[in-house]
Formats: sequence, structure tokens, C-alpha cells
Amino acid sequence: MAEEQTKAEFSHIHAHRNLIGFDENGVSVVTHEAAHQDGASEEERRVAFVKDYNDAVKAYRKTFPNKQDQIDAAPDPAVRDMLLRSEQIGFDTAFDRFDAQQPQCNFGLCGTCCRICNMGPCRITAKAPRGVCGADADLIVARNMLRAASAGVAQHGMHAREVILSLKWAAEGKLDLPILGGQKIRSVAAAFGIRTERRQLKNIAADLADALLDDLSRSDPHEPYRTIGAMAPPERQKVWEELDILPVSAYHEVFDAQHRSGCATDGDWRSIMQEFLRCGLAFTFSGVVGANIATDGLFGVGDRVTSKVNLGALEEGYVNIAVHGHLPTLVSEIVAVGRDEAFIAKAKAVGAKGIRFYGICCSGLAAMYRYGGVIPLSNAVSAELVLGTGALDLWVADVQDVFPAIMDVARCFKTTVVTTSDNARLPGAERFEYDHHHANVGETRALAERIVERAIESHEARKGIPVYIPPYEVEAEVGFSVEYVHRRFGGFAPLAEAVRDGRVLGIVNLVGCNNPKVPYERTIVDVADVLLENNVLILTNGCASFPLMKLGYCNASALDRCGEGLQAFLAPDLPPAWHVGECIDNTRSSGILGGVAAELGQRITDMPFAFSSPEWSNEKSVCAALGFRLFGISSYHCVEPPIYGSENVIEFMKEGTAETLGSRMVVDVDPKSLARRIVEDMKAKRAALGWN
Repeated sequence: MAEEQTKAEFSHIHAHRNLIGFDENGVSVVTHEAAHQDGASEEERRVAFVKDYNDAVKAYRKTFPNKQDQIDAAPDPAVRDMLLRSEQIGFDTAFDRFDAQQPQCNFGLCGTCCRICNMGPCRITAKAPRGVCGADADLIVARNMLRAASAGVAQHGMHAREVILSLKWAAEGKLDLPILGGQKIRSVAAAFGIRTERRQLKNIAADLADALLDDLSRSDPHEPYRTIGAMAPPERQKVWEELDILPVSAYHEVFDAQHRSGCATDGDWRSIMQEFLRCGLAFTFSGVVGANIATDGLFGVGDRVTSKVNLGALEEGYVNIAVHGHLPTLVSEIVAVGRDEAFIAKAKAVGAKGIRFYGICCSGLAAMYRYGGVIPLSNAVSAELVLGTGALDLWVADVQDVFPAIMDVARCFKTTVVTTSDNARLPGAERFEYDHHHANVGETRALAERIVERAIESHEARKGIPVYIPPYEVEAEVGFSVEYVHRRFGGFAPLAEAVRDGRVLGIVNLVGCNNPKVPYERTIVDVADVLLENNVLILTNGCASFPLMKLGYCNASALDRCGEGLQAFLAPDLPPAWHVGECIDNTRSSGILGGVAAELGQRITDMPFAFSSPEWSNEKSVCAALGFRLFGISSYHCVEPPIYGSENVIEFMKEGTAETLGSRMVVDVDPKSLARRIVEDMKAKRAALGWN
């Protein structure tokens, strides 16, 4: 999309912002004159609002780029090359399928379609402002958001369960893996009140795993959520208790959310949104914090390392294995097997130069800074482009963010795809899985060996497949953490002082998945550019970190993108974007933010901090942003949630939590405008603290 046209479209949507409940300051309003007439009934207000938001959604939809717009706007030249190659070869991508879905449904975009019971589906219109059961737009939108949040809790919770069980089974000897994060286990166990003195590490680890599992699955509502008690700031715990949003357990809140959002159960949208907040806490403290504790405890925290990134790092002639998804247990053993001299010899026996590993999405990120040599290539949305190089022999798909469409491209290039979990299968893929009860967890090494052997077989069978590797690669610094900050600076004091004196204006956690509703990866880069120019330090992880890695932001060579203050603080060797890892490593980001605030004696909510997921798309992202807002940190996005159809839910999500939680949700489809809002909000926070 040409720059002038893009600006025109952005202007078009902003001209309609008042129609969906915003003034120029972001305050929720309704502008339809019928809604302001003396004596207008609540029903007349609803009808007026429905008429208005339909116009607003049509304007919003016009900002969506098509595939050619994506090619024109993509900041990564490797992505542009592969999008053009996909057209030449004839395989579809997420961007082709997005075009085929246009125009997307107004009711879905607004969140006003209800299909919970079989009296529907119902959709809210000016003529039909209530569903068959009597649910209005507020209730329908709230229930849809709650169900999305509960799905996010289940998805990250499943990840947490797997890795917590891995820690427990390693401690009990059922899983033959060493426990590498002893210091992390002992320090966290002490915070939980678990006895650590004169005890073996394996026994401490088993007790800690049990405590984390209890928080995941407790059904007794009178027992405390120990992870919150041990890991959350006391000030925040008091806020959550006063709001009555402390969860019972992750399982319980998913169970409760599905129940209360069902047909003819909870008819109060406010009650629904209160449960929405509980889901946010369960997601944060079991799905993210619990998973992070177990992962670092079992596999080690890792350290700052340098890695090659992007498609140019692919090398033809090797047995090339990609790991894709989120679970680290089997991946760690696959990498270990691939480095075994006996298996390297097997690869060479079929004519390969050796065995190399590449990362898609979070499995690669988790492995990258722990083992080295696992080269990150792509986030989930562009996985098909990686397969389209023809350079991969075997693709290991574990769980989450693995699009089923990868199978079509894999077949084109005879790339073998294997799945490793019985709840994340792909039609046509080969299965090398843990069974439903994990009865074969003791066979982890054997599974890993079979997968690597299958990769060697695939390499031999694929000889002659055409390979095209775009010639773009850079180096990225990865593996930042609370522990690294302490090693580098001796504590949080130097970073905290830089924030207070203004060399660092503020800190942003720039994360999230990707979405073809906006120019792919361009929004993330545009936000980053404005932030760095204004001396804002960036923390990043997960899918949003890929463009920052691929385009050099995670390298000290990017210091020339920064304002003078940030550049002076980071020089000579720190990058302006600190890559903390996979998506559960949001815990590392919150740990850094919390450490800086504590060093300065300030509440987190009063600090010049922000959370931004510009391109968010999946249900987990709903909870990720909510988790930071629960800490009092505002969230900033370029993609609207499906809440247009409810004035009350818009108010609740965007402005209503400012008083209760100390945070807002800000959406602006123009990424540079969004970033400028972050900067201005940080300056306001600094002014309130009396900092220049």
C-alpha cells in the first residue's frame, strides 16, 4: 500500500473513532444524536450504538493490507523474496488465505455473534438488539472475550503442565534429564516457603513442582494460590484481593469461565468481565510464571549468546531439522542427539556435511540461548515461507502456533513433518509422540533418536529437491534475564538510575504474535524505531522478536538508531532490544521491570513502563496483555479486539481499568502514532514522579 494511501486509510479510521466510543483523548463516548436526546431509553441508545459501530468497523476493515501491500511493506527482504517465490511456485501462504477471507464478517469483528447455544447463532443488529435468550451486545461481547481468555489460560496452562511435570519426573528419576537450574530452584523454593537447607536438589525440585501443579489444578477455593503469594508484589496482591479477582487455580478458572459464559447462566456482563480478570491472573501465574520457573529450573536459565538469524543462515548439504512450537523437553533431547558423534557419522554416511538445527516460533528461541547453534528463522505466520526454501529435511511440530497449512508446503518439497504430542496432530504428519498419559516419558531419548534418524533418512530421500535460500542473515544477541542484569551491572541500580535521570526514558516489553490485518512485521519495526529515537529501552520475546532479530535491533550495531541518552547507557556492546527468550519469558521482562521499580522504591504502575503487542492475533495474546495491565502497566496495540459491539466492554477494556488497576488498553492502527502515545504516556508518568 503506498504511503499516501496508508495515511489516508489511517485518517479514515481515526475519523470514525468517535462512532465506536472514543474522543480525541481516548475516553469512551457515544455520538449518535439519538443516544443524547432527552428521554432516550437504554434500548434507543443500544440501537443508535449498533448503527454507529457498523460504520466504524467498515472503516477499520479498509485498513487491512492485501498480499501485495504486504510485499511492498515487509521490512525483511527475505520475507519479500519468499512471498514472491511463493507466487512463482504456486503455494499459498497465510497472506493469500487472508485475502480470500475478505471481507471479514462485521459481526465477528465486533464480537456480537453468539453461537453458544443451538437457538442461534444470534447476531446483534439495530432491528434485533437481543439474542433469542435475551442476551444483549454487552453480554455477548463479554462472554466471547471471557471464552477467549479462558482458552489462553488453557493453552499456556497446558505448556506449563508439561514442563512442570518434566521437572517433577526428572526429580523422581522417571525422566532421564539433569536438573540444570539448581540456583533458580533453591531461590524460588525459598520464596514459596519450601525448606531448602540440608536437602538434596531433587527433593526441593519435586516439592516445588508439586506446589506449581497445585496452583494449576486446585479445586479447594480456601487454599491460597502459592505462586501469587510468593512471586507477586504485595501492593498488587492487595489490589487484586480488594477487587475479588484472586483465582482459585488455572483449571478452576477455565472451568468457571466456561460455565458462567454458557447459555442462560451468568447474565451480568460485569460479572463476566470480573472472571475475565481472574483468568488473566491464572494465565500469568501458572501459564507464564509457573512455566518459566519449571523451564529455568530444569533446563537452566541460559545466558547471553550470539546467534545467526534469518533465512540466509540455512545451509544446503546438511541434515536440516527445524523445531517448531513451544515445549522444550523433547526438543532438548533431539538437539543433544543431533550433536552426538555417532549420529553425525550417520548423517555423513548418506552424504551430508553434518546435522544442523533451526528454530521456528518459541521452541527455537528456548533452545537457542541454552544450547547455542539452534538458529532462529521465523515466527509462526511465515513458517510456510521457510518450508518454501526447500532446505528443510525434517520439521518437528510440537504444540501451539503450528498452522495446519504447513503440511501442504511440506509435501511440495518432500519435507518430513513429525508431531510429538497426541493433542497437536497434523493430518499426513508422522507421529513420534508422548502418549496421552505420558506413559512413555522414560523413552524420551529413544524418541529423539528415532526423530533424528528419520531426518537423516529424509535428507537422503530428498536429494535433487530444488533449494532457494535468500541471502540475508545477521547476528543477534539473545538470552537476557534478571540473572544477566545482575551479572552485568551488579544489580538493578545502574539501570534504575539511568531510568530516573532520563538517559532511559522508559522500558517497553515489545512482544506478541503476528497478524495479516496489519503490514507484517512492519508495525513492530515502526513502533521500535520511534521508541528508540526517544530513548526507550526495549525488552522482547516470542514471535514479535523475530523482526527485531532479523533487522539488527538485537545487535549493538543498532545503537545508531537510539537517542543520545539510551545510546550512552548501552554503549559499547549492549543492543537496544534485549531479547529475553520465548513467550513464557515475559516473566523475565516483568522481573526486570519489577526489579527497577523496587530499586527506586516506586510502585510498578507509577513507572514509565509499557507493554506492546502491535500485531497480536491469538487467544493467548489476550491474556498476555491483560497480565501486564493487572500489574498496572498499560498495553498498546495496532489490532482491535472484537469488542466494537459493546460500548460498556469497550469502556471496561480500554479506560475502565485505569482507576482500578492503574492501566489502560490503547489501540491505534498507525504504529508510529501508537509509539508516540507510548512516549507521551511515559513522559506523563515521569512528570508525576518529578523526574525530568
